[in-house]
Amino acid sequence: MDVDQVSQVITHATAPAFLLGAVAGFISILLTRMTVLVDRIRTLHEIADDDPFRARLKSDIPRLKRAASLLNNAIYLALGGGICTTLLLAVGFTTAFLGYRHEPGNGVLFIIAVALLGASLFRFAQEVRIGLSELDHYR
Repeated sequence: MDVDQVSQVITHATAPAFLLGAVAGFISILLTRMTVLVDRIRTLHEIADDDPFRARLKSDIPRLKRAASLLNNAIYLALGGGICTTLLLAVGFTTAFLGYRHEPGNGVLFIIAVALLGASLFRFAQEVRIGLSELDHYR
């Protein structure tokens, strides 16, 4: 492996490295939203059924569970994209080190990683769409 080949591999690894950072930040956002949802569900479950003012808030639990399910799915898809991006970087450097062409395999892995991230964003958009209800403004 010569200097030009190493330079080319590093150049090709720039976009996946940025993608990996974006995926990590996105997963952090998803996990924060999931924590808030789970806390809200737990709070609603603690409301006594005979509480005349707050018992109606429990009717929001199915919507919150659906939102949590969508977020959970988005997290798994984003993690899949992150794993695929990590593989992309590892395969790129390994194949270049062994003297093989890395572009075809990396192209396929990049497409898969971006598709998984896109699917994750779609699930996140679905969660955002059902995310706010008038019941969220009451305690």
